[in-house]
Amino acid sequence: MADAATGVVHAAGAVLWRARAEGIETALVHRPRYDDWSFPKGKSEPGEHVLLTAVREVEEETGVRAALGRRLATQTYPVEGQPKQVEYWAARPVSAEPFAPGDEVDDLAWLPLPAARERLSYPRDVSVLDSFTAGPADTAPVILLRHAAAVGKKAWREAGHDDDLARPLSEAGMEQARALSELLSTFAPARVISSAARRCLDTVTPYAEKAGVPVTREPAFTVDSRPKAHGGAEWIATRDARLRIAEAARSRRPVIICAHRQNLAWMLAEACEVAGAPVPDGPPLQSGAFWVLQFGGGRLVSAEQHQVEAEPVSLAWRPSTARSGRPAASQSRVAGIAPSNTSSHCFTSVPVPPLYPPSPVPATTRWHGTMSAIGLDAMIWPTTLAGGTKLPGSAVASRPALAARPP
Repeated sequence: MADAATGVVHAAGAVLWRARAEGIETALVHRPRYDDWSFPKGKSEPGEHVLLTAVREVEEETGVRAALGRRLATQTYPVEGQPKQVEYWAARPVSAEPFAPGDEVDDLAWLPLPAARERLSYPRDVSVLDSFTAGPADTAPVILLRHAAAVGKKAWREAGHDDDLARPLSEAGMEQARALSELLSTFAPARVISSAARRCLDTVTPYAEKAGVPVTREPAFTVDSRPKAHGGAEWIATRDARLRIAEAARSRRPVIICAHRQNLAWMLAEACEVAGAPVPDGPPLQSGAFWVLQFGGGRLVSAEQHQVEAEPVSLAWRPSTARSGRPAASQSRVAGIAPSNTSSHCFTSVPVPPLYPPSPVPATTRWHGTMSAIGLDAMIWPTTLAGGTKLPGSAVASRPALAARPP
């Protein structure tokens, strides 16, 4: 789908991999229209979040339902006079149907990584494969989620309610929670930990019901917004809170933690400290927004933030039909299209640009950020540099210009 403001055509896909005795294999698809081999990918549908696009397109082209792992390289190139931007993730199979050849994809090949590198038709796809091999294939997400939009504190008190922990989600928040159940399901099935506040529990309940997992209430993550709570402070970091975050970061098990504005920034910093990683930049989480921290090989290897819009979606705005049996309600108007609403960071040796840079990216781009002991981090924006000029104090990686090719 083309962004109305920028004209950028947004798409997503994945490096789908599986482990074999001989090593890792990845899936490539053949498109008869172009007679090429590439990774499974496709355009976003109107209003579709980029995470949903990646999982849907992989399933449609390969028959494999996948769980997304760490973020990989973004590719931007011109197609018929329009910039096309494709976001990639590593992904593992969760379930699979037999491959069915079709008009768009007529062959599927699982290949060892060296053979896949030789088979790929375009240099840009080789660079995506390089970003995959630069870090661990198998990762576990720690998802830090701010509860969805809730009934306001003032309105709740004026309605005669004194217990802030019982304050529920608003209508918009309930819509967000339903959308979040779909978005969070694009990652590996996770255990769920929540603040004991009703607004947090109600945010993760749709996902927990969908995944068939219980919700564990965590008093150490609970914020009581009454003025006299915690001696006047809304929340204080306790020893139990530190132990819970450390366990989540080190467990190598997917986990979703739903909490509050008052403690999520602390949780992010604490998880990064446990991993010995810098804290990624990004705006404060809005209601229903979340960080995805991917841990692998004993370290933090990627971080991405997804902002979700708070207002409910009108039924007229949703697509009238859904693909792959996905209900129309899942095509919620959540963030992932607006450039300012999503950010990502790479902690591997290959630079990975952010989701949706603020302007269309030309074919030759320099991605800059700061260097640390574990690689390139704090990837914020791309800048084209005339003549390959290096920015002072920056690490610069150059990607060769690519000729216009089939999408």
